Amino acid sequence: MHIPDGFLDAKTWISLGAVSAAAIGIAAKRSARDADERTIPLMGVTAAFIFAAQMLNFPIAGGTSGHFLGGVLAAVLLGPARGLLVMATILLVQALLFGDGGLTALGANIFNMGVVGAVGGYLIYRALQRLFAPRHPWFPAFAAGWLSVVLAAAACAAELAFSGTARFGVVFPAMVGIHALIGLGEGAITAGALALIARVQPGLLTAEVMRG
Repeated sequence: MHIPDGFLDAKTWISLGAVSAAAIGIAAKRSARDADERTIPLMGVTAAFIFAAQMLNFPIAGGTSGHFLGGVLAAVLLGPARGLLVMATILLVQALLFGDGGLTALGANIFNMGVVGAVGGYLIYRALQRLFAPRHPWFPAFAAGWLSVVLAAAACAAELAFSGTARFGVVFPAMVGIHALIGLGEGAITAGALALIARVQPGLLTAEVMRG
């Protein structure tokens, strides 16, 4: 999912860099409006957990492996604006310190995993929550986690095809197919983490999350 340098042409990474920068600017303004003394520590703890969780791979069919992304979890705990900021920070650190994702592709990676994964996943979560709460309270988290990974993979495949790196008919089914399996782990971890937090530290969750 982390696109390295050289896989996107200039028009693609520059455009996505501009879109992601604009999204981060909007998110920062919205986050600053209602910040309180809990905001920064909670963002830091969430970022640290997701960063550590992303280092752990779980096996997928055919000898491949996947890892947790955490966009929906961050957005549900913190709100979509802060969730985007947390994901952008994680991706920046990974690119700078670990070479996980290229610097020229940073905007694309933030768009895929932050804008699509966190913000888009949060919108899916809220829509499903209205349909399934309270009878199936954690299904929206599972489904949103799964869909966030699939949609982020689809966006990544489209960017690679648009850049001429791979043919759409090859890269799209390959990316979406494998990430549909990875998304099952994402959904399970997201739902499990929220259920655990609801049990041991319910004050971290909003009333809407507790109902859903």
